[in-house]
Amino acid sequence: MIKREKYIEPIREFYDGDLIKVITGIRRCGKSILLKQILEEIRERTDNVIFLDFEDTAVMNAIPDEMALLNYIDSHRKESLCYVFLDEVQRVDGWAGACRTLRIRNCSVFISGSNSKLLSREFTKELSGRYVSFRVRPFVYRELAEYGKELGKDVTLTDYIIWGGFPKRIEYSGESGQRIYLNELNETIILNDIINRYKIRKTEIFKRLANFVFLSNGRILSARSVEKYMKGAGLPCSITTITKYIGYLEEAYAIETVKKYSAKSKRELEYYLKVYDEDVALNSIRVMNNRYDLTHNFENVVYNELIYMGYNLQVYHDGSQEIDFVANKGNKQYYIQVAYSVAEDKAYEREFGAFSKMDNSTQKIVISNDDIDFSTSTVRHIRFRDFVEMTEL
Repeated sequence: MIKREKYIEPIREFYDGDLIKVITGIRRCGKSILLKQILEEIRERTDNVIFLDFEDTAVMNAIPDEMALLNYIDSHRKESLCYVFLDEVQRVDGWAGACRTLRIRNCSVFISGSNSKLLSREFTKELSGRYVSFRVRPFVYRELAEYGKELGKDVTLTDYIIWGGFPKRIEYSGESGQRIYLNELNETIILNDIINRYKIRKTEIFKRLANFVFLSNGRILSARSVEKYMKGAGLPCSITTITKYIGYLEEAYAIETVKKYSAKSKRELEYYLKVYDEDVALNSIRVMNNRYDLTHNFENVVYNELIYMGYNLQVYHDGSQEIDFVANKGNKQYYIQVAYSVAEDKAYEREFGAFSKMDNSTQKIVISNDDIDFSTSTVRHIRFRDFVEMTEL
């Protein structure tokens, strides 16, 4: 497996500190591998290391609760600083108390979890900020291509746009195997991470809503528009329930929502959100007859790449004009339009024309999957094959 230096580098300065290191993100995005890569680095200088994976049934049976965990660590550690790695620790009853205790017993604690609300809520309440959190995501293209090279496989840009960046999926030789793997992952996220955890009784309503949201990536949604869809599907659902269910999808890192930014009022518009899937596979596995949504998946992977580069993103809105992204990083700002292709006249006029009323104080960019460079004197065009190799715009 490739070494994900992008994520490891900011964690290193905390290796020997007493803050609990929280590594979180959607299931199967590579958290366990990252923990093991950190563990390998630490083992180069000490053998006082303990690793426990609570998705292993034997481990979970032997260490079901706080006291069992503390007793296990005490009986297997050495006197000096002990490095403790706890993978999917939220399965342990009383895990937060155990982490708090280990922290004051000369342990450097690293933990992983797949549910952001669980981690943030428990740590805020019980550890009073004595932790630092790191978000891990599925592979971006350069990581996927590098891992594919390790496996002797060529991962194309089209493959990435359709099937996304869950690392393990490219270990399967054909589309059928990948689909089975991704469908099983989807069921685990929907059933185990959300329906069971939040004790959702109206499971059919939640699953239908989740399908609609995953298929709406790259689109503006409001609770009202989702309510209208659910009613039309014969599954009426209140605005309150819709808002709650969308929140559950975010808490499990299955989706992210981006707010509109009003240029006129200089504020975010609370009631309209643009939705992006954590990985475009969550859209593609819901599509029949290979009618993949290349247009919106393309925007989604551009979003994921920009987030990986460290940009903060909003949707620009001035009442009559909308730009896909306002991207900010440090003191730099960019206006960005995303289109699968601008080769046809109408697409070119729509994407480049979106900037027509804007001055040149902020750099304007169009990103598309075309091979030709369509840059003008005022708008920079970036070809997708070049974009995925960039670390800065």
